[in-house]
Amino acid sequence: KHSHNQAVDRYLYHMRLSDDVLLDLMARFQAEMVKGLARDTNPTATLKMLPTFVRSIPDGTEKGEFLALDLGGSRFRVLKVKVSENGKQNVQMESQIYPTPKEIIHGSGTDLFQYVADCLADFMETKNIKHKKFPLGFTLSFPYIQRKLEEGILISWTKHFKARGVQQTDVVKSLQKALRKHQDIDVDILALVNDTVGTMMTCGYDDQRCEVGVIIGTGTNACYMEEMSNIDLVEGDEGRMCINTEWGAFGDDASLDDIRTEFDKEIDLGSFNPGKQLFEKMISGLYLGELVRIILLKMTREGLLFNGKLSTALCTKGKIETKHIAAMEKYKEGLSNTKEILMELGLAPSEDDCIAVQHVCTVVSFRSANLCAAALAAILTRLRENKKVARLRTTVGVDGTLYKIHPQYAKRLHKVVRRLVPNCDVRFLLSESGSGKGAAMVTAVACRLLSQRKQINEVLSLFKITKENLIGVKNRMRAELEYGLKKETHPVATVKMLPTFVYGTPDGTENGKFLALDLGGTNFRVLLVKIRSGRSKSVRMYNKIFAIPLEIMQGTGEELFDHIVQCIADFLEYMGIKGARLPLGFTFSFPCRQACIDKGTLVGWTKGFKATDCEGEDVVDMLREAIKRRNEFDLDIVAVVNDTVGTMMTCGYEDSNCEIGLIAGTGSNVCYMEDMRNIEIVEGDEGKMCINTEWGGFGDNGCIDNLRTKYDKEVDEGSLNPGEQRYEKMTSGMYLGEIVRQILIDLTKQGLLFRGQISERLRTRGIFETKFLSQIESDRLVLLQVRRILQQLGLDSTCDDSIIVKEVCGSVSKRAAQLCGAGLAAIVEKIRDNRKLEHLKTTVGVDGTLYKLHPHFSRILQETVKELAPQCDVTFMLSEDGSGKGAALITAVAKRVHNVAEN
Repeated sequence: KHSHNQAVDRYLYHMRLSDDVLLDLMARFQAEMVKGLARDTNPTATLKMLPTFVRSIPDGTEKGEFLALDLGGSRFRVLKVKVSENGKQNVQMESQIYPTPKEIIHGSGTDLFQYVADCLADFMETKNIKHKKFPLGFTLSFPYIQRKLEEGILISWTKHFKARGVQQTDVVKSLQKALRKHQDIDVDILALVNDTVGTMMTCGYDDQRCEVGVIIGTGTNACYMEEMSNIDLVEGDEGRMCINTEWGAFGDDASLDDIRTEFDKEIDLGSFNPGKQLFEKMISGLYLGELVRIILLKMTREGLLFNGKLSTALCTKGKIETKHIAAMEKYKEGLSNTKEILMELGLAPSEDDCIAVQHVCTVVSFRSANLCAAALAAILTRLRENKKVARLRTTVGVDGTLYKIHPQYAKRLHKVVRRLVPNCDVRFLLSESGSGKGAAMVTAVACRLLSQRKQINEVLSLFKITKENLIGVKNRMRAELEYGLKKETHPVATVKMLPTFVYGTPDGTENGKFLALDLGGTNFRVLLVKIRSGRSKSVRMYNKIFAIPLEIMQGTGEELFDHIVQCIADFLEYMGIKGARLPLGFTFSFPCRQACIDKGTLVGWTKGFKATDCEGEDVVDMLREAIKRRNEFDLDIVAVVNDTVGTMMTCGYEDSNCEIGLIAGTGSNVCYMEDMRNIEIVEGDEGKMCINTEWGGFGDNGCIDNLRTKYDKEVDEGSLNPGEQRYEKMTSGMYLGEIVRQILIDLTKQGLLFRGQISERLRTRGIFETKFLSQIESDRLVLLQVRRILQQLGLDSTCDDSIIVKEVCGSVSKRAAQLCGAGLAAIVEKIRDNRKLEHLKTTVGVDGTLYKLHPHFSRILQETVKELAPQCDVTFMLSEDGSGKGAALITAVAKRVHNVAEN
């Protein structure tokens, strides 16, 4: 037996493929996939990589009754599939097989689709279901191009189909037209599915790791889930989509000529599509039997078999079929089967002939499994690289008669695949009742996604703000600004409009050395700022950061200010300027009422500070007292500064048009230069003064309640100051992540996210920081990275979950930017009205992490201002260190104004 096998091996040497050849094939296949996915190279690629618009595999929550049609082989099937989800997944199927007569599949396209519609109507009549409306999935096992799930332009017929007038037309439209003649049935065609995709979906219902489908039967093909960002042929970067590779055509550009043998060339020349589907012709069941016949014929002619004696059957095309190969390769009975089959072909085989013929079958079918394995290994490698994992765990759904009936095929295929991709743990799952059930599964998933989309859109629509709504916000903000400025309404105004006693922005003549203090969080900074005027005007800064321990933040006021002075002393020592009496600006980022620039009465602590005996006291006096207690140095405290004003001043130093400061970060606030004549709460009508609006309290009187959602109310109720700072809670970084978390909890409760499981982490307040919104919404981030961020938060998300989370983040941050823009539009319009200008040109100085780090916030805010204040030309300028540099500049301007007044 061994010597005969060796003789066959020598004769069929070119059909035996080494692992090196297979690895080379893998690389070629991968390169061709890349070509097929790219828009520019797709026309010349042999792998067409057709988008299927199937974006999701089953998640087990599908339910309902569906109809499916399965057209593509010798038989046509109509199915009714019931999918239930009552605790355990369950699929019940009823089906009816109809013949596909030659006159129908070789006739006109109109007759073919009318026949399909008539069979469907007959099935519904038989099952007594004509009175119900059904979603329908249509499996069509031919190559077609899709632009959406429920459309397919047929590229060409394959196998035995030749219906006229169908190529280059939409098969779904043709079927819909035929169905109109049956007015007593109501079906909605939701999906057109290739049989390979059907296989993946059927297996995907049983194993959610399934993301590849392979058919090895009469024909051969594969599909897999590809990242949308890699698919040039379809708009959008989010999520994944199933790609139908149409791998049968691999090598149609002559790239496989080095492994094609004389026998393959002969098969091709005798086929109905010469030069096409060359890879398929080396693999699939339609051709393997014929390949064996051609080899046996040639070997006999050369006197290597049957003593050189031919039979009529051996010389007749199609006499050896794939089922014969399967029988000849059977374990134990193989040899006796071989003898029987050869004798039926009119041959008189010896035992040696039977051994040799059996080995020819083995070589031919093994090569088929090897080629399939190389292509499949290329797809698995691509999946692993797309996921950026060192080791891939996945499932491949398989269907097809060759794979199912051949006794050795599956085992050989699995073995070679595992050898070629040792870093992939692959499970092979046999598809049961594949393509029809698959079409129903695709339809079930489409129905689930449609109903989920509807529910998600209902939630997200709450965050969509119309232009009318934004104009309403602008007008109400404008009214509140006026209330805050007027003496009689000021005490009840929600926008506090605090005078800052900053009377001007820098004019470029500022000069000298200044100290600045910056207290607003857990860190405290001391800065030395050197300002030079003239042609080479510049600002140079030296600073040191000191921590404020919790026991100091929450101790007595005396301890807090003694600690601050200790830090100042350290800094002066460090800089070697202890003797100089420098002017000082104090950035104190807590709400203060000012009666003049160097007096600030603390209204109330925020941000975790609780030092006693400070509220209602003048913080400048407290600082002066602490300096006196230390008795080491003296400082000239010129100004108490809010960080928003510092932002405006920093930008004002660079751009004399800057008269508005905006902070869009952890908190949200605006200041601007107001005409003194409009500020009733301060004496004097001449010139201007900067007003710190403290606009975060806008809406605390209920005037924007129409825009607040139940999620905003939940965030407000769980905050430290319920009912206060309502506008800030809809627009600032401190709260946006918390709004997102509340929405995610609600969507999970509705079963739309995280498989309906609310994790402990998701229940935890504050885990969803705003920096995650910025990261998740980044255009450069693929969904894989979004999933990683969610995993860091302990949220195990699927691809679909990640898309939804990204949408939620986008809706919340877009609304925040629009609301902020509407408020800012009210400010610029007020300045334009103050000056009675037709057109205002102004600059806004901006600071804050939300504005600086979020990928879309600044753009949406600017667009909103432009839309709501079209007569204002607003430039936005990023501020550098408003609280440090800004404090020094305010001090410098105050000194300059003071000196002018004295002279």
